[in-house]
Amino acid sequence: MKALVYTGPHQIVYRDEPPPRVAAGEVLIGIDAVGICGSDLHAYHGRDPRRVPPLILGHEVAGRILDGPGAGRRVTVNPLITCGACDYCNQGRDNLCSRRTMIGMTRAGGFAELMTTAAASVIELPDGLGAREAALTEPAATALHATTLAMRALARPLPECAVLVLGGGAIGMLATLLLTHYGVRHVTTAETNPLRRASLARATRATVCDPSTSAPAGNSADLVIDAVGAAATRDAALACVRPGGVVMHIGLQDWASEIDMRKLTLAEITLIGTYTYTTADLRATVRALHDRAFGDLAWVEERPLAEGAAAFRDLHEGRAAAAKIVLRP
Repeated sequence: MKALVYTGPHQIVYRDEPPPRVAAGEVLIGIDAVGICGSDLHAYHGRDPRRVPPLILGHEVAGRILDGPGAGRRVTVNPLITCGACDYCNQGRDNLCSRRTMIGMTRAGGFAELMTTAAASVIELPDGLGAREAALTEPAATALHATTLAMRALARPLPECAVLVLGGGAIGMLATLLLTHYGVRHVTTAETNPLRRASLARATRATVCDPSTSAPAGNSADLVIDAVGAAATRDAALACVRPGGVVMHIGLQDWASEIDMRKLTLAEITLIGTYTYTTADLRATVRALHDRAFGDLAWVEERPLAEGAAAFRDLHEGRAAAAKIVLRP
């Protein structure tokens, strides 16, 4: 089969690979579409020690089961393969399973014509939901999970809140669209890349700004969603959140940094870390995508899998206007 293989920092090669073997309890999926995630880009930069080359990356997939239970069904997958038996799995918080593994990290992922995964991890797609849209289930579920956690912590209903989203990549774009769908009237999205700012302006009703020249005002947002996770955005999130507000931290660009603990304490800020999504979130997101809760997704760019290396270079060098590039085998 043809696959896009991460072979080392800044090295992605399109080549022939042996087809995967289906183990007991697994399914074989023919990939129709697979998105490039920010974590795939971190691996490409050599900044993710969990992803060891040579490795087929990719975990935002849509396809069809070719072999195994449910053969013939169109599906997306939960990239996290969990134990199903620990306290977290039993509580419905399977994203926190300590025995979890992940496609595109601990095993071959979806940048290929074929992929295997646990049969328990597949999620059937409804009629009318295309492969391009279905491939956005994983990042959209990340935005949905984070927004759900934030709503539990806010003092007032979400539609009444002023919200600042830091970062206009896929998670920031999807969070912005979801917030609008939930009825939030005052959303500002900050993005430094001018191509992405233009895409945000076309696709959303948010106020779009360049934080390098027009930084959002301090103490101006009831909720700040940091979809970047850099030292600078953590500082900005704490500066911009109002007393009593919530900072939702999603991005993992920088692994560690200092934050303003004094403001966090004296202003009673709630700082929440969020990791991926639960299976329930993924199922809810499939329904939301089918119902166009995230809009028409016209801002998503499609390219052939064979051109995946060029797509990674364009993302690395900031030449891609699209917040999401979906590859088609």
